[in-house]
Amino acid sequence: SSRKDLRNAVTAARSAFGGWSGKSAYNRSQIIYRIAEMLEGRKAQLKEELIQQGSTAKQADTEVVQAIDRLIYYAGWCDKYSQIFSSVNPVASSHFNFSVPEPTGVVSIIAPEDSSLLGLVSVIAPVIAGGNTCVVLASETKPLCAITFSEILATSDLPGGVVNILTGTSNELHSHFSSHMDVNAIIYCRKNKDEIKAIGENASLNVKRTFYWNKDWTKDENQNPYLIEDLQETKTTWHPIENISVGGAK
Repeated sequence: SSRKDLRNAVTAARSAFGGWSGKSAYNRSQIIYRIAEMLEGRKAQLKEELIQQGSTAKQADTEVVQAIDRLIYYAGWCDKYSQIFSSVNPVASSHFNFSVPEPTGVVSIIAPEDSSLLGLVSVIAPVIAGGNTCVVLASETKPLCAITFSEILATSDLPGGVVNILTGTSNELHSHFSSHMDVNAIIYCRKNKDEIKAIGENASLNVKRTFYWNKDWTKDENQNPYLIEDLQETKTTWHPIENISVGGAK
């Protein structure tokens, strides 16, 4: 992929953001669960691709099962995280004061290099579960599962533009992922110190949120609703408390 491909992907993600973020949480949950079902339907193909990329048969089977489970896990959180992270705030005036999470917007993701399926799913799922859209750079050396996963997404109920998967080299593209002015946040999942430094500097140009998710995605503790919260903005709303007449008295 080139810089032009990235620009086109960001345009698609921005166009899809309004519709995706505006869907009910329950509907997003249904769609992500359907993606898990479709991934399970291509389990044999994904296992074969993982084996071609160096995994043993047992490792490949475990990775595909975990990827399916991870999608189901985040599908279950779609209509729950807002309850956990929102609040009714105490104020000194006659108002209700609510703080609620809202999606950040377009998120660029440089996915893990060494986990071509599970790592890819683990970073995409919390982003879209929270109503964001994303542009993702897949593993450079292990791209097969990412291509198959993009086919699954394209034939699922996920609206076009919500997830845009690119293949290519991080060396060429990381600066564009982090400097594009219509990207609201970036997630970097690799360990190159020079790229980490450059991404932090580029992200500051339009105050992107920047996250470095270098995790062992095979461990259950690295799936949690706080990854959804990372890509949420907190909106606070005030509403006056009206006096209600009951039986002629206030």
